Amino acid sequence: MSGSQGVSALCENPTEVFLEVSKLLITYADNILRNPNEEKYRSIRIGNTTFSTKLLPVKGAVECLFDMGFEEAETHLVFPKSASVERLRQVRETIAAERDQRLGASKVASNPQSARVTPSPAPIPPSTPSAGPECAAAPPTPAPAALPFTASSVSFLRTLQSNFQHVIIYESPALQKKALSCIPHELLKSRAKERLKQANDADPACSLSEEDMLVLDLLQWFKGEFFSWVDSLPCSRCGGRTQTSGSLPPSNDDLRWDAGRVENHYCQTCHLSTRFPRYNNPEKLLESRRGRCGEWANCFTLCCRALGLEARYIWDSTDHVWTEVYSHSQHRWLHCDPCENACDKPLLYEVGWGKKLSYILAFSKDQVVDVTWRYSCKHPEVLSRRTQIQETWLLHKLNELNTMRQQSLGPERKKELMQRLVVELVEFISPKTPQSGELGGRISGSLAWRAARGETGASNAKWDTEECVFIPSESEKQTKLFHICYNVAKDCYIRVSNGQETLSGWQRGAWRKENMFRKEELDWQMVYLARTEGSFSGRISWKFDCASVGMKIKSASVKAFSQTFHSGSVHWSLHSTQTTIEFPGDGELHSAASLSGGTELIVEAELKGGDGDVSWQHAQLFRQSLEETEKVLFELRVEMEQS
Repeated sequence: MSGSQGVSALCENPTEVFLEVSKLLITYADNILRNPNEEKYRSIRIGNTTFSTKLLPVKGAVECLFDMGFEEAETHLVFPKSASVERLRQVRETIAAERDQRLGASKVASNPQSARVTPSPAPIPPSTPSAGPECAAAPPTPAPAALPFTASSVSFLRTLQSNFQHVIIYESPALQKKALSCIPHELLKSRAKERLKQANDADPACSLSEEDMLVLDLLQWFKGEFFSWVDSLPCSRCGGRTQTSGSLPPSNDDLRWDAGRVENHYCQTCHLSTRFPRYNNPEKLLESRRGRCGEWANCFTLCCRALGLEARYIWDSTDHVWTEVYSHSQHRWLHCDPCENACDKPLLYEVGWGKKLSYILAFSKDQVVDVTWRYSCKHPEVLSRRTQIQETWLLHKLNELNTMRQQSLGPERKKELMQRLVVELVEFISPKTPQSGELGGRISGSLAWRAARGETGASNAKWDTEECVFIPSESEKQTKLFHICYNVAKDCYIRVSNGQETLSGWQRGAWRKENMFRKEELDWQMVYLARTEGSFSGRISWKFDCASVGMKIKSASVKAFSQTFHSGSVHWSLHSTQTTIEFPGDGELHSAASLSGGTELIVEAELKGGDGDVSWQHAQLFRQSLEETEKVLFELRVEMEQS
């Protein structure tokens, strides 16, 4: 099983789940082996009921298909003619051997008199360090009668121990220094100060700290400028598209950086393999700066520690990882997902992505905590799925690991950890209510991959409901003028008519936005707004409303600049309650006389089209050089009069 990560993951499922899924996987493989020239057996529709209900929710199932040689297309998984039938056979035989072993064990269990006397495998001995009661990370629990020695429990224990050991690397002073050299920390701290000032201006009772704002700016920088997502690498020879085709043996250098798995990204044109080592060493990730959620969370957690933030690595048994950062001002842990640029949206996965959660564990240098309940509003459902390991054994093992780790800590630190744990346990008692920012599907990864994992959310087209509406201030009402500009290089709005007031962040000034993000091309030193990768279209709009202050529009004008490449398109329009006007994004000022007399105005841009994997780049808003910090490519000016 060591040759297939998918099979290893599949084996961690309970026996009844494994037996059902393995039967399906073997059937898929046998259909191809017995009918190698039948195209219908080489394609599996993602929307197929059997596939979507019996394979997708099971850990390791889809990964087994990829290990066999299947590749993702938009709506199907396909076994290409170039794939290795021998590799398919090997994975199939590995699954079949495990299946036969479990079926044999099931027969013995149902008829114990037929069992032969064989030596029992030695259980993993529990650690029993000598420690006083102050070392415990939680109230002591009775030890289970015996460690449940199954493949599932042993794998779970190894995951616990491996992650708990791995997070120690983030505490290396040399590594933190190297990470800090990669982070524009002074700039991020300056942005955090400005963000906090704006929060305090908006709400004088605001209790947040500069450290809280730093987390937000670090997330934004990490996703927008530093790290990149990998679905498939471009061909190292022609630069064209590749397809994932199994694994390659790791080199000594790969192993040096903890890359025991190396993906084979194969170019059909050049017949060349491009290697993608899945590095697990965060020092190497500071250089490679790419990967999937494992690499993202690994490197981001290190960056948090380098900035002095208390952070812990979060492992989800349903195949995702992220980070939590402790907020001293709020006295609680904040969910932070760098792949999604999401902060404090813990129900994102269960409600937004539709994940069927079971075990979520938090690992820090001092403690491991079961935090599953923070991420669920469906506690009974989650509890019914927690069958991989006995609850009493899990609690005992967590306490045991914490006791060992905290032996060298002082009494004050132990007391602090205990107090935090009590706060968490109280938090977990009452399920949360989903908020608007937690309702969307996943944005990281290709559309096909997100669809295959069932993480696109409930709808294909959802507006982000965190809306901004510009309403004239008292001074703007007196001058009868509303005038706002957006500077994409500085990523801020300047409300010229309200004393040059600034508002940082393109999202914060938008009324509605769908599948949009801000992209900085550091190699070309360019910046722009574009739709998110893998999305068919993107939309963004800005809204002005003066009805509530007793005013109406006398005249309005707008300037916007957009740029398209290949078949990309941007459609600009102005809306009022009675009228819609289209205008070009040519950077010129356009008057909208027909909007006179209305009380609201909406400016909207819709981005579509483009070619290939980078189609999202072929429709851009406000593209300009990062060095042109005073240039403004979006401007809205409204003259008002009494209604």
